[in-house]
Amino acid sequence: MRVLVVGAGLAGVAAARGLLAAGHTVTVLERAPALRESGCAIVLWSNGTTVLNDLGVRTDGAGERIDAIDVRSARGRPLMVVDTERLATRFGAPVLGIPRPVLLTRLAEGLPEEIFRFGARFTRLHDDGRSVRIETEDGTQYSGDLLIGADGVNSQVRTALFGPGSHARPTGSATWQGLIPAPFDLGSRSLLFLGRQGDVGLNPAGDGLVQWLIDLRRRPGDDSEGPNRALATLRRQYGSWASPVRDLLAALSDKDLELFPHRRHRPPLRWWRGRSVLIGDAAHAMPPMLAQGAGQALEDVSALLPTLTDLPAYERSRRRQAMLASTVATQGVAISGPRTLFQSEAALRGATLLPQHLATWSFGMLMRGVSARL
Repeated sequence: MRVLVVGAGLAGVAAARGLLAAGHTVTVLERAPALRESGCAIVLWSNGTTVLNDLGVRTDGAGERIDAIDVRSARGRPLMVVDTERLATRFGAPVLGIPRPVLLTRLAEGLPEEIFRFGARFTRLHDDGRSVRIETEDGTQYSGDLLIGADGVNSQVRTALFGPGSHARPTGSATWQGLIPAPFDLGSRSLLFLGRQGDVGLNPAGDGLVQWLIDLRRRPGDDSEGPNRALATLRRQYGSWASPVRDLLAALSDKDLELFPHRRHRPPLRWWRGRSVLIGDAAHAMPPMLAQGAGQALEDVSALLPTLTDLPAYERSRRRQAMLASTVATQGVAISGPRTLFQSEAALRGATLLPQHLATWSFGMLMRGVSARL
């Protein structure tokens, strides 16, 4: 089968890898001039690393295995621990913190360079139900038996299939984040701090790096706030939080900050039409609260590979899990931060009364619920 893939991000390159291994002919169209070397780090839960193993992707020496997630209040009060090492043993695959460019490089490892068309911006689609033909901005046309839209939350393929009503819109939340040489040693444990101002996450990412994230609500006019003003604001709002949050803020410079506004689109009623299909954020963008964006994209690839000739079966196999992941992540945004009392010190004390194993058990059940692969 001749397959066209639009988008050379994690989802698109993972799809290309799986398709080539299955003997298909693949062309990947990417608007950027090369594979992207920018971006911070991501956390892959066991469902994502299981799919990586299925695709033959090496993870040795890449990133940092995460053996536990310690959840604390803004004052540093221990609230709960998610034993991810126990979950890794249960599911047979680790939880991994890894820089996005490193993962993309590993996914592309061994793929023929000639399958990529860089600087190719998708503009038009013709799909007659038997084959597809697409055109790029420079007028070049490509034809195939199947088109995979893996072009992210602002997917042009989705718009071509389902119209401008599927455009992504801001949610009112955003994440300031970065990837820096660790000013403190996390070992193999992640830290998540919860408070009225927002959430602060710290994840080991390998090679002495730490990924930091601060999720917060956005006010009108925040779009004009650059890193310099933002850093001052973050220090003012979070500077009284327990260490190592205050140590992180002291170590940051303006160049360490990147802003990622949360954008969502209404999931299309169908993920396919004719011989065109969506995967990853193009089909089901979600807030980063659950760290399942990349994992769900890899799950899509795993489900699509055996159903290339039966796209309704692909959608049926994935819609429930992806929608559950999206719903849980969205609810996580809704009950966190300054809009609610759920993350006040008084309210969070109640979490210390819960059985210690409950958090790990709950996350294990959730991973089962959002994965068809585990």
